[in-house]
Amino acid sequence: MAKKSTIQTEKVNTHIVEWLKNYAANAKVNGFVIGISGGVDSAVTSTLCAQTGLKVLCVEMPIHQAESQVNRAKEHIEQLKKRFSNVDSVQTDLTQVFESFKSAVPKTEDEAKVSLALANTRARIRMTSLYYLAGIHGLLVAGTGNKVEDFGVGFYTKYGDGGVDLSPIADLMKSDVYALGAFLAIPESILSAAPTDGLFGDNRTDEDQLGASYDELEWAMLAAESGNTVADFDGREKSVFEIYKRLNTSNKHKMDPIPVCLIPKTLK
Repeated sequence: MAKKSTIQTEKVNTHIVEWLKNYAANAKVNGFVIGISGGVDSAVTSTLCAQTGLKVLCVEMPIHQAESQVNRAKEHIEQLKKRFSNVDSVQTDLTQVFESFKSAVPKTEDEAKVSLALANTRARIRMTSLYYLAGIHGLLVAGTGNKVEDFGVGFYTKYGDGGVDLSPIADLMKSDVYALGAFLAIPESILSAAPTDGLFGDNRTDEDQLGASYDELEWAMLAAESGNTVADFDGREKSVFEIYKRLNTSNKHKMDPIPVCLIPKTLK
């Protein structure tokens, strides 16, 4: 099921950078702020933003973060600052904020629900921090979600890492992001690391959570877009397609516009 990206990396790179510059000019802002996780999506997004020549603020926001993730984030930021004079960085350790939140909210005995709710809370605290920094520096919050995450399986936190001003790479499959990352010469440590959202304070990967790899989910997304159904497959392909359809359905509330109750004119 592995898919090799066929995008024209140099031309795609130029297209996104021009799109970012035009959007920022129309919005009359100074540049972009981006949360750096140590993963490929944030590394590619921040490198694209850096090429605009506008101010780019890279933000580390550890919350009980694994040392390997912190090290990858630092490596990327250091490299980016050496390559681009318009890039700056700041670290905002949100661990104490997160702990204060945990101590303030009601407790429950359902540990699975608590674990997931607190994972999403980490993402929402980070989103709040990014918007604070965006506000004081006149920047836009650049999203780091790719097409599989944002429009396939909805693998992001609503009003967390999904709360952004613009999404530079959301029309790129994960394989495309890796291809662009290689073209942009982001650190090999990031390109070779197993994708993880880092929201649980352990070593679980995205594949552990999703039940399928990004290559598999990318295949399933394209198969679904082509009109295939679960009856068309068997074995591992059937299992992956079922995982994709289940996640796509259960996370529609993230991907669709917020429902609005429209009042009939006769009642106004």
